[in-house]
Amino acid sequence: MSELLALLRDLVAIDSTSTKPNGPVVDALEPRLKALGFSCERQRYVDDAGVEKVNLLATLGAGLPELALVGHSDCVPFDASWKDALTLVERDGKLYGRGACDTKAYIACAVTAAGRARGKLKRPLLLAFTADEELGCVGAKKLLEAGKGRTKRAIIGEPTGLRPIRANKGYCLAEVEVRGKEGHSAYPDTGASAIFRAARWLERLEAYAQGELRVEQRPDFSPPYATLNVGMIQGGKAKNVIPGACRFTLEWRPLPGQAVEGVLRAVEALRDALAASEPGFEATVTPLRMDRGFDTPAEADVVRFLEGRTGQTPATVAFGTEGPQFAALGAVPVVFGPGDITAAHQTGEHVPKAELERAVEVLEAALLHFCG
Repeated sequence: MSELLALLRDLVAIDSTSTKPNGPVVDALEPRLKALGFSCERQRYVDDAGVEKVNLLATLGAGLPELALVGHSDCVPFDASWKDALTLVERDGKLYGRGACDTKAYIACAVTAAGRARGKLKRPLLLAFTADEELGCVGAKKLLEAGKGRTKRAIIGEPTGLRPIRANKGYCLAEVEVRGKEGHSAYPDTGASAIFRAARWLERLEAYAQGELRVEQRPDFSPPYATLNVGMIQGGKAKNVIPGACRFTLEWRPLPGQAVEGVLRAVEALRDALAASEPGFEATVTPLRMDRGFDTPAEADVVRFLEGRTGQTPATVAFGTEGPQFAALGAVPVVFGPGDITAAHQTGEHVPKAELERAVEVLEAALLHFCG
């Protein structure tokens, strides 16, 4: 346990907020993995802000890996008031620190499990540690673009309370701009309010989200239907100016198997209906992300194995993971790891200490089962 905690402490001490290089995390992991006999490959890329990022692929053995343990090295930002964010603090059986839950605990568990199992492994294994998961699974998408990280099965680290997660919804995002005509607010007929136009559209979008979008359902998901959200909106220049533009973000999470373009087409149809009834109505919808979900059968061997070792029945989640990218690379993915997703992305992020050793035991057993 001391070795595991030491590694987690070292990882938490590195500020790997997604806006910063994640190279220091890779620098901390690679020597440990090489000492265990892994061959390491770095896939480098530069993000949209010009910051260098690194995916680390560590393989043991030759040929297509039977199993991959996958974790993301980046974290969400932390509040400046959280003075101990980069210090692993133990309190009341919990380990606190940014990334302690999401997902540096899983990474530490994966490396520790590999170290314990390595002398008994006869078939190839992959450890994959990615960048920029929090920004849209960018690192995993870079692997997919390059055809790197292929494996037969993948256990993808996320805080699931050690419950196997066999499916997640997709994640789609679009930027919407509604245009109007500026003018003096004392003379409303001289312009056209983009905000009022957006409000009329949003009212129809809400009705669509609460009606037609909920027709197709899957009871194994909660909520059991695709969801739609407007998370941000802005418009106008001043209180006495008729706003000439209004922008908002539109997010939707389709069920696995649903066309990711379905909501986009419905949103555009609602816009076109408004434009037909309201001369001058003008708006554009620009897709930013169109990520599908994944849906691994409950009967898949890696799902059944984790179910048997943990005693927890497989479940599904509404949030996104790197499962879809590894599925596209040919893997049978399942999401699994210590911690609770509700404890992540907040000041005081933490992971139960007791779940770490249990996670190592389960991952080591998986390595021996599939690669032994």
